[in-house]
Amino acid sequence: MHGINLNSVLPMRSEPSETSEMVNQLLFGEHFTILERIPKWCYIHSLIDTYEGWVDAKMVTNISEEIAEQLDDMRFPVINRPIAHAYIDSRSENILLPGGSLLPFYDPEKEICSIVENDIHIARECVNMPDEKLYSGEDLMSVAFMFLNSPYLWGGRNALGIDCSGFVQTVFRICGMELPRDASQQVEQGTVVNFLQEARPGDVAFFENEEGRIIHVGILASNREVIHASGRVKIEQIDSQGIRNEDSGQYSHKLRVVKRLL
Repeated sequence: MHGINLNSVLPMRSEPSETSEMVNQLLFGEHFTILERIPKWCYIHSLIDTYEGWVDAKMVTNISEEIAEQLDDMRFPVINRPIAHAYIDSRSENILLPGGSLLPFYDPEKEICSIVENDIHIARECVNMPDEKLYSGEDLMSVAFMFLNSPYLWGGRNALGIDCSGFVQTVFRICGMELPRDASQQVEQGTVVNFLQEARPGDVAFFENEEGRIIHVGILASNREVIHASGRVKIEQIDSQGIRNEDSGQYSHKLRVVKRLL
């Protein structure tokens, strides 16, 4: 069985309980396989980032095998700003779509996304079409700066609550590149920048813990500044050791490697 998220966001939890830890979120337009159903809950496998977890069954919209196969082969238009307003015809209601939301079957001339008998109106100016342009590091930084001061939320992927890897994943998606969900997976992408001094805007910095595991990620605004989600999305100083807090002078994150993805 297959489903799609037609809510602004769909929390994914570690256990079938509203009080369970949120491990991820699905954004609008992301589809999934339903692996198990119990009363009130579905255990799903996200076909976007392969995450698995429990979601509230009443928030799931079922889709056919045929539509699921079409979505599997599709390159999606995406919402290109932190929050966009849209309108659902069938319910005569507004809906807020977070940045990075996917718009299957979007018609840019009619400005309508048609999915499962829903016509959802989204202004063309709020949408990036696949293959519309080649994005530079400067373009990517312009998108990243739009998320400044978004609060940190473990498992979050939207401007009202976002974690470090969710922030990087969403910014790159808006700029036309799909990344894995977690920092430990994202570090496998791209090519190594050997020295921080050679880094360019849009390069990605990865940070490790004492055991050498990748636990944090941010986007370089320059070879001296990084924008990342830690408490909130913010810009801090970085050097070859890591991220240094200007007020305390202490290092909060130890730099492991810089990668170039664009």
